[in-house]
Amino acid sequence: MLLLIPGLGIIGGYCMLSVLGRDPTGGSASSLLIPGAVAMTGAGLVFGLAPITAWLARRMAGSAQGLPMALAMRRTEVDPGASLRVATGLVLLVFGASLTQGVLVELDQVNRATSPVQEYSMPFAQLRIHQQKETVRVAQVQAHAMTSASWRDPSGARTPRTMAVFATCQQLGRFVEKAEGCVENKVLRIRDHNFSIDSDANPGRSFPFLLSDGRKLDVTVPDSSVSVRAYQPSSFSGPSLLIPPSMIPRGTVPAEGNLVLLSDSDPETVRAVLDGIGAVAPTSPVEPVGIVIDSLAQLTVIRSLLAVGMVLGLVIGVAAFVVSVADRALERRAQVTALALLGARAGTLRGVQVLQVVLPLAVGLGGAVVAGWLAESSYLITGGGAVHWDWEGLPLLVAAALGVLLVAALASVPMVRRHIDPEHIRRD
Repeated sequence: MLLLIPGLGIIGGYCMLSVLGRDPTGGSASSLLIPGAVAMTGAGLVFGLAPITAWLARRMAGSAQGLPMALAMRRTEVDPGASLRVATGLVLLVFGASLTQGVLVELDQVNRATSPVQEYSMPFAQLRIHQQKETVRVAQVQAHAMTSASWRDPSGARTPRTMAVFATCQQLGRFVEKAEGCVENKVLRIRDHNFSIDSDANPGRSFPFLLSDGRKLDVTVPDSSVSVRAYQPSSFSGPSLLIPPSMIPRGTVPAEGNLVLLSDSDPETVRAVLDGIGAVAPTSPVEPVGIVIDSLAQLTVIRSLLAVGMVLGLVIGVAAFVVSVADRALERRAQVTALALLGARAGTLRGVQVLQVVLPLAVGLGGAVVAGWLAESSYLITGGGAVHWDWEGLPLLVAAALGVLLVAALASVPMVRRHIDPEHIRRD
């Protein structure tokens, strides 16, 4: 118990500071306190399980009204060490799974864009005409546009350059967080307060844009402008000109430009869009703006390994638990026989068996879920990410704990047999 109290105190303190709006920043103190508190909490759950179960059984036995509850609690009170042997592995598994979920949440925050939308940029030079048409129709893609830099003189002479976006006002509104003053079918300057004004894109200056058929599209910088606030990061952060797509001849695209697609930013949608693009244009490079594809794939593999490990651990742990319960039931056959001779019914004895199996396991797993979630939250709080409370992972741990309790309860019922073995009476 001396290990559990300071561990939960440190973890709960960090969580309380976050609730009060005083998020502690990660530092040398937190890098030592959090791992130490997690280790003390895990050890406290293991070594504190027996005394906590004994104390709780004593209190429940004193207030029990029925024979099954009173008998089960008295037996657990006098032999609390059995709970330590049969439930430790499952308790540590649930506690460790909660911590691992926190690590996955932290990795997910690092590898995903913080904006609500995700962009995908692909060079037109690597896309055929039919691939361009099919790519914009990929499932989950909400909008598309084009970006391009102005033409550079190959002779080496210094040529002022600028970036442009080829999109309608509706397309622009989908790609940016805010757009004001947009006029359809008109070239406009783009003003983004997060970026300095392009000194080369002065009103009246013309910029040529090379098209895929070899011709050049000359665009003059106008006086009128559109004010935008782009997401970060985004392909629309920084371009100086908004050019309507109607100015590009039909069947041509900017030769040095990119096709930019838009979708939601949740990981499932991102993977679905990438798979769809890969099916249409398998050889074309794709740049998901703001994220790394390799990191996204690694996160998926880690999450799959965690799920497999959790399932295998629960199966092995429950199997070991059932074996331990069966072993304890065999040790207590003489006691069960004596109770049967005294007139205890088979249903009463089975109820006793279920209660004395479920109580220590429920105490251990319940403590592991609560302590593990608090430890995970303290780790996320000190990590400095946007997510501090992992509400999505909590139902999974609760469901796993309830499933283990149900399996353990069902497995303990056949341990009490109906008939009386005279050999057990002779031994006593």
